[in-house]
Amino acid sequence: MLLELKNIYKWVQQGGRRVFLLKDLSLQVEEGEFISVMGPSGSGKSTLLNVIGMLDGFQEGEYHFMDQSVHNIKEKQRSNLYTQYIGFVFQAYHLIDELTVYENIETPLLYKKIKSSERKALVSDMLDRFNIVGKKDLFPSQLSGGQQQLVGVARALVAKPKLILADEPTGNLNSKQSEEIMELFKELNSSGVTIIQATHSEKNASYGSRIINLLDGMEQG
Repeated sequence: MLLELKNIYKWVQQGGRRVFLLKDLSLQVEEGEFISVMGPSGSGKSTLLNVIGMLDGFQEGEYHFMDQSVHNIKEKQRSNLYTQYIGFVFQAYHLIDELTVYENIETPLLYKKIKSSERKALVSDMLDRFNIVGKKDLFPSQLSGGQQQLVGVARALVAKPKLILADEPTGNLNSKQSEEIMELFKELNSSGVTIIQATHSEKNASYGSRIINLLDGMEQG
């Protein structure tokens, strides 16, 4: 088992009452699965991904990732797990504006303390794979939305994570680019990478081997 969420509750206080973002949510993910999380806006898809990716905490429940109890470990251990094993593709790219395309893609490798020559090879490989070699010295603001998204995907993949979390990964891409990204995910998945994507798209969801439907932070049977 790669990860397990048990009875997760996450809420925010609004006007003196609790508004649940996730409610009694349990989920088991085996290594090598490809899971699509679907549901309307506000159903908890992004929150679920952020909890799994250790970017967000929660108030109640348990989270086990690769035999570690995420709910009990210190912040530093959590961030080690995240940098070692998880790649994140965000809808809003989250690229670092002051860094070039090359430097953005390289960032996860610096966190993993990979040596310079190997970093160079890994980044070059990604630039080739996404046909963005000519863009490597540009800054995010000089790229189109689609190109920024490709850089975001390249950055998520460069450190060869065990788990990829993708939040509306093709939200800003045209249909040809969307299909390329989904085919790439499929290929990564068949080589053993576990993928959890949040999507509105039935077509993207169909790439998954399992679909989870969320509504108001709860899984719908």
